[in-house]
Amino acid sequence: MGQFVLAEKYGTLSDFKVSQSEYLDLIFEIMETRKRSSKPIAYIHTYGCQQNVADGERIKGMLEKAGFEFEDKPDNADFILFNTCAVREHAEDRVFGNVGALKNLKRKYPNTLIALCGCMMEQKHIADRMYKSFPYVGLVFGTHALHMFPQLLYQALSSGKRVYVRDNDDDYVHEGIPIRRDGDFKGWLPIMYGCNNFCTYCIVPHVRGRERSREKDIILNEAREMIKLGYKDITLLGQNVNSYGKNLKNSLSFSELISEIDNIEGDYWLRFMTSHPKDCTKELIDTIANSKHISTHLHLPFQSGSSRILKLMNRHYDREKYLDIVNYAKSKIPNVSLTSDVIVGFPGETYEDFKETLSLIKEVEFTSLFTFIYSPRVGTPAAEMDDPISAKEKSKWFRELLDVQEEIASKRCKSMIGTTQKVLIENEKGKDGILNARTSGNIIVETKAPKELIGTFQNVEVTEAGNWILKGNLIK
Repeated sequence: MGQFVLAEKYGTLSDFKVSQSEYLDLIFEIMETRKRSSKPIAYIHTYGCQQNVADGERIKGMLEKAGFEFEDKPDNADFILFNTCAVREHAEDRVFGNVGALKNLKRKYPNTLIALCGCMMEQKHIADRMYKSFPYVGLVFGTHALHMFPQLLYQALSSGKRVYVRDNDDDYVHEGIPIRRDGDFKGWLPIMYGCNNFCTYCIVPHVRGRERSREKDIILNEAREMIKLGYKDITLLGQNVNSYGKNLKNSLSFSELISEIDNIEGDYWLRFMTSHPKDCTKELIDTIANSKHISTHLHLPFQSGSSRILKLMNRHYDREKYLDIVNYAKSKIPNVSLTSDVIVGFPGETYEDFKETLSLIKEVEFTSLFTFIYSPRVGTPAAEMDDPISAKEKSKWFRELLDVQEEIASKRCKSMIGTTQKVLIENEKGKDGILNARTSGNIIVETKAPKELIGTFQNVEVTEAGNWILKGNLIK
């Protein structure tokens, strides 16, 4: 199936750096003869989670070293790449549609190289479909081959052959990859990759592999560099950050890691996601409560309020354990902002199970929820389970859940009227001088302020509240 390239195993970090940097130089030479503008142009589109975004920043870093500039539309691009997500069917459908739309562009500019990477490409049935249905796609590689991107891109450009790679390498965390960050004051910092949990609905362990933690000193150095460069909002990333350090020789807990980062001097907020309830300890809550920089926002996905469904999901906690850690967080962290993920209509779920989800939502009073109707993923146990509830009925439950959460969120926002909130000014909302800002608890605040304040911390007095956002006046 195409030209398969076996992933090299680099024995040392220096070997990796030298080898891949040489490929970047060779790519630069090739693109000098293929580019349509004064510099080669790349278009990179990332779908899905923040980890995918962080991977995209590393791809951009490598391309920048090879002389590429970037545009936000594919029309003028010499290299087009879709960085894909496999978590939901809708995201996959969008990828196939967008790749299909490039057929005429490829016909017009034959030298344009179209590529796909990411989680979708680690699934054999997806890679097979991509190969058979889209012959103009010249490069496909999975999440495990990210460190080999310069080599793979060079081979696709120099040979003119299609290069497809799915390398299931769980033994290494490849460091030294250049990064071109998308933001100037908000940034992502991966601390680990992969997942060992195997929730029955989730494809992530199958496409991201087993858990692999980065060394503490490398993470601390990257955090120091980001803070020195002026990053105000830093998010630590991992499929389950609470499992950090378990595979390292010098074992270190996630609580100990974030405590060390918190000790770095500077004016910044530290966030993390995603945190699995089964590994969320009271030690972690205490660390957040006693910190200087760690956000008061805790994203703790519960997925279902029914212990029976949680067992079918293979989540390794029940309703009581989840509520125990949530109530401990509420007791230790003043004004803690809790958010979560919820799946509606998991195979075998009854309306009685669903009502337990609603009751948990009412009891916890989340700031916001990321809600999904169950989407089967090929290769997961849940995809083989009986699922007798109709899509129409699931949609009805979904609407009921949204109504409950909207009422809770509205009440919470109204309770903040009259308070003063420290916010990070993020961007312009429109052309009327209104800027979007965000609290430590991850709540959006709209305020009128000069755009020169974007990227700075300010204080805002809250004067109005909607269902999901706040409005307020800048305190000068």
